[in-house]
Amino acid sequence: MEVGDAAEGEGAVGTADGRGDVREWLRGLEVFAGPLAAFDPDLAPAEPVALFLEWLTEAVEAGLPDPHAMTVSTTDEHGDPWARVLILKNVDEGGWQFAAHADSPKGRQLAARPSAALTFYWPALGRQVRVRGPVVAESAERGAADFLARSTTARAEALLGRQSRHLDGLAERDRAIGESLARVEQDPGLVTDAWTLHTVVPGAVEFWQADKARVHTRLSYERLTPDTPWERHLLWP
Repeated sequence: MEVGDAAEGEGAVGTADGRGDVREWLRGLEVFAGPLAAFDPDLAPAEPVALFLEWLTEAVEAGLPDPHAMTVSTTDEHGDPWARVLILKNVDEGGWQFAAHADSPKGRQLAARPSAALTFYWPALGRQVRVRGPVVAESAERGAADFLARSTTARAEALLGRQSRHLDGLAERDRAIGESLARVEQDPGLVTDAWTLHTVVPGAVEFWQADKARVHTRLSYERLTPDTPWERHLLWP
């Protein structure tokens, strides 16, 4: 049965709030409203970090919300994909960095299968950047430095080590975080060893520039190992 069709004894899906057929409603939503950014791949630098920082800077200067937010995708022990949005901590010639608690789902998944994909999307500019590669856990010292740079409330929550576990109610959450916050205020240098800074060492980085006619421009940087030079390839839309 197509979405929007009505089975016997059932109302049509998607009509309760006046949208009508959901498929047609979605097809009618505008994308790439623009004005879109320009991109000439012939002028792109030889390595991807410089181009990424150029695009990120343009997103910041355009006033886009949360320009350093990215979707981090991992796989669990069954090979099933997981995705969540995190904040980029740093990017340099070594790779793209984010942080995670070792006891969180992403922390456990990365320990068992240390690879990830990152996706940045700046819709107002019609741009995506996709990064794929193995993940390296940084030193405890770097993890501690990142932890201490977080807000007091964020540190208090991370010290609990309960991310993604079932919660009986918001009162339980607020009480536990309040107790943990008191510990942080009493000892501002308190750090959990489980807080880990991760670096995605890229094997492939794709830059995707949207086109209103759907003739998108895609430039892929690829390398076999971190010690081999980058190769650049245009991709079909």
